[in-house]
Amino acid sequence: MGKEECKTMLDALNKVTACYRHLVIALGSTSDSQNLREELKKTRKKAQELAVANRTKLTTLLKDKTISKEDRAEYERLWVLFSSSMELLEVDMKRSLEIGQDFPLKVPTRHLIQTGMTGSTNAVAARAMSVQNMKYEADSNIDTADLRDLQTEITQVSQMMEEMEMKVQVAPWAVVAKQEAGAELKSNMSVGNSSVGVISICEEEPKDDEGGGGREGGSGSVGAVVVFFVIVAVALVLGYLVVNM
Repeated sequence: MGKEECKTMLDALNKVTACYRHLVIALGSTSDSQNLREELKKTRKKAQELAVANRTKLTTLLKDKTISKEDRAEYERLWVLFSSSMELLEVDMKRSLEIGQDFPLKVPTRHLIQTGMTGSTNAVAARAMSVQNMKYEADSNIDTADLRDLQTEITQVSQMMEEMEMKVQVAPWAVVAKQEAGAELKSNMSVGNSSVGVISICEEEPKDDEGGGGREGGSGSVGAVVVFFVIVAVALVLGYLVVNM
């Protein structure tokens, strides 16, 4: 029960941080707007709430001396995944701060960049917040006022990561992966049970098609070999005739 709950919570955090990264990409582009700044604020706060919940749950479990060796190995693996997600969130928050400072909306100091991105980002933010439609309530000066809060939150995230390393001693290099690299990209299963799912994975091609393609490729190879030997035989016969003429 504990493992499944941890996986669900971590899955939710990963998806919200993925949404946040998607939104950060739009900063400073022609898709940038007051709504985007509010979406970023709400999404990163949601990510931080999930991060605190994950930290509390995993810390409690890893400090439990009564759990089995197999369970501890699984919790350590989830801890490493959680730490990686937190590092990505911190990087994106710092990037958001830098770009937000370079591209203020209320008093523009430079033109927005034409990156080729078009359309609204509210669908991504809505998925992160687990709602159908986003509600916007921020003031017009959110792009400057929120930067102060963001700077404070970056410090808080950094401190939380330092505390995590002090409370739980898990060596990342000692944790063994349970599947091959990239295995999740080949999976036909859904991304997870969480309602904040964002990323969809392409399905594999049907096995029958793959088998058919292999048979067609094999027939083509055999035909090419036959044609090659016929050409060689004809060349030898012509060479023999030329020599004896």
